[in-house]
Amino acid sequence: MIHRRYLILLLLLLSIISLFLGVSSVNLKGLLYFNSEQWQILLISRVPRLISILIAGSALSICGLVMQQLSRNRFVSPTTAGTMDSARLGILISMLVFPTASMLFKTVIAIVVSFLGTLLFMTILSRLKFKDSIFVPLVGIMFGNIISSVTAFIAYQQDILQNLSGWLQGDFSLIMSGRYEILYFSIPALITAYLFANRFSIVGMGQDFAVNLGLNYQQVLYLGLAIVATVSSIIIVSVGVIPFLGLIIPNLVTLYLGDNLKKILSHTALLGAVFVLFCDIFGRIVIYPYEIAINAVVGVFGSAIFLYLLFKRYRHV
Repeated sequence: MIHRRYLILLLLLLSIISLFLGVSSVNLKGLLYFNSEQWQILLISRVPRLISILIAGSALSICGLVMQQLSRNRFVSPTTAGTMDSARLGILISMLVFPTASMLFKTVIAIVVSFLGTLLFMTILSRLKFKDSIFVPLVGIMFGNIISSVTAFIAYQQDILQNLSGWLQGDFSLIMSGRYEILYFSIPALITAYLFANRFSIVGMGQDFAVNLGLNYQQVLYLGLAIVATVSSIIIVSVGVIPFLGLIIPNLVTLYLGDNLKKILSHTALLGAVFVLFCDIFGRIVIYPYEIAINAVVGVFGSAIFLYLLFKRYRHV
């Protein structure tokens, strides 16, 4: 596993490449000579895009790590627990019931529905007798597909399916100043996740164990689910759906650094940001001057890494 300081250096290098990569010319000479057009492109488009990538990559990775701790399953994440599908349903509800509402209000609706959907999955999980590491996420995927099908059916009935699908497709190309600032609301949730990391680890050991240590199991569980629902919904509303991220990054980190949640949170955040930044740069250069949406690039690389993790874990069983 790459050492933390090397991840930081790699992150800085990729960030510089991201700032200067694009169809519109932005270079060091133009910036030093205070070229107004280049500074405008940098501040209105490139910097907001970079900030969005860093927040989305690190936040979704941490959400996946928290979900895996709470569910005691390495293959559970916002993608495989119905969290993102529930957030999409919440956005659809807000579009139908409150069509003129602000983006912030729509995000709140998405957070509430996402939390309820994730809580329902955890309830289903607690009633399962067979909790194999693969069976549980399969149940989550089926649960998410049911919610997604209901969302698609309602959207089709109301003739807004194309609008909903296009809006929620993971893509950083439309990120500009004034359209991404809602991502900053996810930062307090991530700080809370760090502060409660030890308690999440205890909850992950089971209800009886947590209660014996004097911990309020339900309260900490709900807090963890609220953090995951809040961050996932904010990212879906502002950026769109990014698959696999909350699944593969925590697994890669825990595979080499162990399960101490508080110690690996920063490593998880760094690796998640580096991975999304790399995928974004790859998507921008592979068919330059056009670009591939981030959800497609992450989907390709993420699925390959997921298969690697799957075979590696089963080789050790």
